[in-house]
Amino acid sequence: MGAVQDGDRKFHRYQLHAFVVMPNHVHLLITPKVVATRWLAPLKGFTAYRANELLGRHGQAFWHDENYDRLVRSEAEFDRIEAYIEENPVTAGLVAEALQYPWSSAASRLKGGCGQD
Repeated sequence: MGAVQDGDRKFHRYQLHAFVVMPNHVHLLITPKVVATRWLAPLKGFTAYRANELLGRHGQAFWHDENYDRLVRSEAEFDRIEAYIEENPVTAGLVAEALQYPWSSAASRLKGGCGQD
């Protein structure tokens, strides 16, 4: 989670609006400040290294090669996507309320903020 927030706060590669780190995938709602190749590959590389380290694995792929991105064209669409991201743990049955899931922007706002919203 810190690596996701660092892309905004420390490296200024994007403005982070919403995120959730699920057991098998990650959702980010960002406004990029640099091209995706300057932040996505480093983010995936660092998090893959750390995840494999925590799992005691070495030299194994962690992330799939595919990414899904889209251009948000309206405030209503932005709000819908933000709600979808933050409600993802509820939809998956992991928690009863989004604020209870510690690896999300919903919970992060309680602790002092997600990004620079």
